[in-house]
Amino acid sequence: MRLEVGKIFINDIRFGESTHVENGVLYVNEKELIDLFIEDDRIKSAKIELAKPGESVRITPVKDVLEPRVKVSGSGTNFPGVVGNKVKQVGEGRTHVLSGAAVVTVGKIVGFQEGIVDMSGIGAEYTPFSKTLNICVVIEPEEGIESHAYEAAAREAGLIVTNFIGEAARNLEPDEIEVFETKGIIEQAKMYPDLPRIGYVCMLQSQGLLHDTYVYGVDAKKIIPTLMNPTEFMDGAVISGNCVASCDKIPTYLHQNDPIIEELFEKHGKELNFMGVIITNENVFLADKERCSDGVAKLARLMDLDGVLITEEGYGNPDTDLMMNCKKVEQNGIKTVLVTDEFPGRDGKSESLADAVKEADALVSCGQGNIVITMPPMDKVIGTLEDIETMIGGYDGSLKEDGSIEAEIQIIISATSAFGCNKLTARMH
Repeated sequence: MRLEVGKIFINDIRFGESTHVENGVLYVNEKELIDLFIEDDRIKSAKIELAKPGESVRITPVKDVLEPRVKVSGSGTNFPGVVGNKVKQVGEGRTHVLSGAAVVTVGKIVGFQEGIVDMSGIGAEYTPFSKTLNICVVIEPEEGIESHAYEAAAREAGLIVTNFIGEAARNLEPDEIEVFETKGIIEQAKMYPDLPRIGYVCMLQSQGLLHDTYVYGVDAKKIIPTLMNPTEFMDGAVISGNCVASCDKIPTYLHQNDPIIEELFEKHGKELNFMGVIITNENVFLADKERCSDGVAKLARLMDLDGVLITEEGYGNPDTDLMMNCKKVEQNGIKTVLVTDEFPGRDGKSESLADAVKEADALVSCGQGNIVITMPPMDKVIGTLEDIETMIGGYDGSLKEDGSIEAEIQIIISATSAFGCNKLTARMH
């Protein structure tokens, strides 16, 4: 499959009479965007707010982050199986991207695992979304609405708005075009016979209770391990629908811009032969963990891989899925490298992961989520601070009278993401 990604660089966002791009500026019309979803009887009210890098702005509670894209040619549509309910395979043709812009959905928490994006200050250093030009969709749910219904409404609103904004890129000439291509397994293996055949095992959060990921519109807990072309991710085939711990969270934006996929493509044909992505889920029951880890090992063997990278989303229970995948793939003679974050406690003296196997002897750390920082007060809050102390990473006394926040970096969106989109790591001494 061959996908051309045409990037239109966005340098600023502003409100305007219509939603369009002009001279590198993305203009959005608030009424135009809100009218897309406000008739939803699960939503009481909504507003659109803008946040730019360097501003004294705090966005919270953040539910998802998405990048505006549009399918210009090739099969399918952006966010297949969800927006417009058109279920066709994506990942080829051309897709245009409003690069630098992001849609951020914001609303009251339903548990404790939504988080913060600061646009300046120390908190901004921990999240990639302090660097994006953010169109914030702030949603107020109807009174008494059930949690899953509210989360679904917020998720759908974000997807609809993102898809609509992406249409502004359809007829624009890209500033840059990147080409991503892989062949069928046999043909791909023959192209670079002297390079190691490398795959990527992407573990999707699917533990339920608002911990969900969707693949072509299907809840990932219903799938078995599946081989996907990496370019399918770039067209929105995988979307976030979960409230996993904020620092671990893989928003839809990161599935669209998976740094590991991009790095493997960068080295493809030079240092390695990138053979494809195996997606699998993170299960609650042992039988499901056994079934899916068996499937991951089987696919890696059938692809005749020399090595795989394995990532996870979340921590604790998913650490067992991570280790089972590692052990079974290694037992098939395939080398593994794990990418994860750590939770050793504030003093660093606890076990970093909830599970371990001897085969897990190559691991990349994306930092530890128990670090405590103090984020300064901001001039403007998009959303509300009322639930700061009940969010994961927060605690009684986290929110100070002056508006500053003392908390573990768990509270910051994607601060220790296992996709490696951050600046944190750890080294053994």
